[in-house]
Amino acid sequence: MKLDSKDRRILDMLQRDSTISNAELANAVGMSTSACWRKVRALEDAKIIERYGAYLNPAKAGLSFQAIVHVQLTRHDPDKVEDFIQAVNRRPDVVECFATTGQADYHLRVLCRDLVAFNAFLEGFLFKQTAVESAQTNVVLRDIKKHSPIPV
Repeated sequence: MKLDSKDRRILDMLQRDSTISNAELANAVGMSTSACWRKVRALEDAKIIERYGAYLNPAKAGLSFQAIVHVQLTRHDPDKVEDFIQAVNRRPDVVECFATTGQADYHLRVLCRDLVAFNAFLEGFLFKQTAVESAQTNVVLRDIKKHSPIPV
């Protein structure tokens, strides 16, 4: 789907506030409500808009410990890698996971209640994964930039 200027404006506005009404969105973009609704539906159908949601404050939700864990695998056997990926996807405390180039194979963003809970994550989960050779942790001291809209 090729994006036009109105599509881009709709996407920008929805990223900033997904609770905006269709009427407000249409007015801001300069379209009729029905045309705006059709554009939004087309963006959803094309999977450009994957989902809507709310951003939570982890600390206020009781998750004040945040870390980035850099994981190296012992070997890249496809079955072991798939087992690792599936295990990570089942963990609610792993809120993001990226496979990357460089020294680490995977980077996990982990949210926990505290250091004790994080240690339980490492010992009770991560180091029990047969594909994991080692992990290095960076504790997040503060968030600088997050939830940024994707430039469209």
